[in-house]
Amino acid sequence: MQNDQGLHATFSSVDENKIKICFVMIDGIGEVNIEELGKKTALQSAQTPNMDRLAACGVNGLMDPVQPGLACGSDTAHMSIFGYDPRLHYKGRGSFETIGAGLDMSPGDIAFKSNFATWNSKTNIVELRRADRHFEEMGPILCDYLQQQCEEKGFNAKHNCTVSIKYATEHRCGVKVSGKNLSGDITGTDPLVDDLELVKCEPVKGLKGEELEKAKRTSDLVNDLSHFIYEQLSKHEINKQRKQEGKNEANIVLLRGCGVCIDVPPFSERHPGLRGMLVAPTAIIAGLGKSVGMELKKVEGASGDYRTNLTKKGKGFLEHLVNGDEFNFGFCHIKAVDDTGHDGNFVLKKEFIEKSDQMIGMLMDEFEKRKQRVVFVITGDHSTPCYYKDHSYEPVPLIISGNYLNLEQYPELTDSTKSFDEVFSQGSLGRFTGAQVFDIIRNYVNVTTANKNYFKF
Repeated sequence: MQNDQGLHATFSSVDENKIKICFVMIDGIGEVNIEELGKKTALQSAQTPNMDRLAACGVNGLMDPVQPGLACGSDTAHMSIFGYDPRLHYKGRGSFETIGAGLDMSPGDIAFKSNFATWNSKTNIVELRRADRHFEEMGPILCDYLQQQCEEKGFNAKHNCTVSIKYATEHRCGVKVSGKNLSGDITGTDPLVDDLELVKCEPVKGLKGEELEKAKRTSDLVNDLSHFIYEQLSKHEINKQRKQEGKNEANIVLLRGCGVCIDVPPFSERHPGLRGMLVAPTAIIAGLGKSVGMELKKVEGASGDYRTNLTKKGKGFLEHLVNGDEFNFGFCHIKAVDDTGHDGNFVLKKEFIEKSDQMIGMLMDEFEKRKQRVVFVITGDHSTPCYYKDHSYEPVPLIISGNYLNLEQYPELTDSTKSFDEVFSQGSLGRFTGAQVFDIIRNYVNVTTANKNYFKF
């Protein structure tokens, strides 16, 4: 297990050389070979001239977000990459989802990453974990309704707690429970796969004494909340109408990944010299960024799903990063590519990778026009192969490339890589873990700014 030492070296050369760091995270970009694409991956098949250009002008490698052989979640992957070892600091994903949805968390609160789902109460089978991805209109209405019912129907009074529910994106919402003597050491109700039984919330194994008793009481509360939510949703007019129209009822909220607040040094202390902001409409990533003290910016076009307008999103991100000296580090998260992997749609995955490349090309052009020195970091947080429809353990490619370098005169500042894909064995960075990423970025900036003759502007 790693510790957190060695992660506090300064990024002073960033401001000294008027550099901005532009980190674009393409969620779920990694793949395995796809027969229908000529045994290529979606990334290899996609037309990505801009990322290829960055790869050819930069240094490249393969990243294991947490550790080799581990199929990690987006939350643990991002924690590791941001410099917070999830094996030390992870407290469940529910708090990230809830904070990202817009609910504040206090010590003692518990929260869940939650899905509107379709449950058959007669068989106890969760038929669909995602009742409907297109839930943008119904989701906020049902979340407000459920929160109101918890208060008006006496659930809060019965359990001496306060339940808060906030819509996030697509089929997702954040659910927070505030009260005394709550435990985060419990399981959830989500079976994680369609057509399995609804899970009963229980204490995690290994608890003893008062901790076990507290977890038992909290589990009882959560199971009661799950049933209460089902009762309220089943009689809501939205579900009555969906049933009449032959659509899936969103009649239960799956409560997953119980989490509490993490207690870590802020991003600016973890990486001295960096002042970070992020654009991340996906609630779990937004919540993680806010949890470590990064400033969340909302921009036009950012939806966190297939409706995203990456051109508008990129332009909004650019303005926040470039204007003034408030930020010298910007993080832009792209979710749609991951959704295509979960949906098993390799054609759409290829399309959204190409749209991501076009956004990156726009950023490259705009930085160049403004004579803004920038270090691009392009990677993914994990692989989401379309064949698996889930996260896998394959490493992901990573580019680091500065736009300010005179590579014709100093070709040694790049490597022999010519394209951006999962086969990065020739990259000079080799293979490394997510915990090493910021060290590598800092070293790249230090090396490429050591000689002012390296600069072309």
